[in-house]
Amino acid sequence: MSADLPSERVRAKATALGFQRVGVARAEPLDDDHARYVAFLDAGMHGGMAWLAENVAVRRDVATPDILEGARSVIVCALSYHRGDVAQPMPGAAVARYAHGADYHNFLRRRVRQLAAWLRSEFGARARPMVDTAPVLERAWARRAGVGFVGRNGLVIAPGLGSYLLLGEVVTDLELAPDAPAEERCGSCTRCLDACPTQAFPAPYVLDARRCVSYLTIEHDGPTDPTLRASIGDRIFGCDECQEVCPFNRTAALDPSLTRRFEGRARWAGVTPEGLLRMTPEAWNEAARGSPLARAGWRRMARNAATVLGNGGDRRHLPVLRETMTSTSPEVAEAARWAVEALTAEER
Repeated sequence: MSADLPSERVRAKATALGFQRVGVARAEPLDDDHARYVAFLDAGMHGGMAWLAENVAVRRDVATPDILEGARSVIVCALSYHRGDVAQPMPGAAVARYAHGADYHNFLRRRVRQLAAWLRSEFGARARPMVDTAPVLERAWARRAGVGFVGRNGLVIAPGLGSYLLLGEVVTDLELAPDAPAEERCGSCTRCLDACPTQAFPAPYVLDARRCVSYLTIEHDGPTDPTLRASIGDRIFGCDECQEVCPFNRTAALDPSLTRRFEGRARWAGVTPEGLLRMTPEAWNEAARGSPLARAGWRRMARNAATVLGNGGDRRHLPVLRETMTSTSPEVAEAARWAVEALTAEER
């Protein structure tokens, strides 16, 4: 059977499942992308994310027993979660757009699995669906499959959709007609690099996660680097600054009906940073259940909340911060002490 016909059917099926962009790449080794990834690890830029340094060799090639032996094609599906200007659901703090509602993994995983199941039933193919569940370089696959190019901030940018993208992949032994890889279109623009509040990009396309606000507020365990606290500003979970300034996001087509499927009202919506500090760990964990914010856990979120209040300059938060200084969590207590010092600096 010609590779073109099943390719057309695959794209039609993925589109019917709600994906806005679909691309296909040959399952060939990612030599250049893998070399850049290894250099990133060797420089220690992954910080405390030790899992990124695991299964390093596997990330080069999906056609192996670790992913799918005999794989011929990688199908990359993208869905935009950009809904235009939306109000922050946590008063007094900024939460990254992707985390405003329910955990997108559940929504996306169901549809990627449906696509893989359809490939098995329709073509008798072997197919492995993946949504952050396997050691693959998904942005490299998205570029190779023509879904979008990798911008200077390291994120996939799909012209017409922008960079607020959710990605899922299906690796299959079905031979499909590949799409042309996406060509880089940043031109001379450096807005994303210039906008980074912590200057986390030592070079274009290179992110030092140890300085990235998303890493510092979500993945990093322990006290926050004192030299970076003020630059975190009001960001309590994640950061969208390098995306907010991207011209491709300003002209992106919006389809709010798609994201409503997985963006219900979060239980924590309306909780302020001060309110978070007054909650017990159990109460916060219950409020964050089913949300991306659950990943950070109470300790990190409380640490972040204290940092946000310290950066806010409002002395009305001193009582709760002083109470938080007695927290049994060292990083939370330390962040509260720093915030109190920041708010009372003029007194000394």
